[in-house]
Amino acid sequence: MEKATRDVDEYIASLPDDVRADIEVLDGALARAMDGHERVLYEGRLWGGSRQEIIGYGTMENTRSDGTTVTWFTVGLAVQKNHLSVYINAVEDRLYLSEKYGAKLGTVKVGKSSLGFKSVDDIDVGALVELVELARELTG
Repeated sequence: MEKATRDVDEYIASLPDDVRADIEVLDGALARAMDGHERVLYEGRLWGGSRQEIIGYGTMENTRSDGTTVTWFTVGLAVQKNHLSVYINAVEDRLYLSEKYGAKLGTVKVGKSSLGFKSVDDIDVGALVELVELARELTG
């Protein structure tokens, strides 16, 4: 995935009505929690080869298993085919924050570094903001 030239606000405005309001709420909350950090759209193929558009907040260096270093977003927000995703790429006590604290966030599917949910009503946005603020502290 690469940073896109398209503006994040233009991307959000282009979303279908059924998800745009949820993304606007989440984007506002995540942008405030990551205040002072980059907010940029990433586009391209993600793991598994699926084409993605992800709003990234903050950046961090990540060393892959092959030893190469990549710059990646600290927190990401994406619209999937049947759900919304928040990616939190910060680690505490050798666990991704999502897997460590995700069960406390509401009706969410918890992945290694991701949280999946149908709508903003399924997730405790206040608790999500606290988790994102922790990610910001851990990653600088």
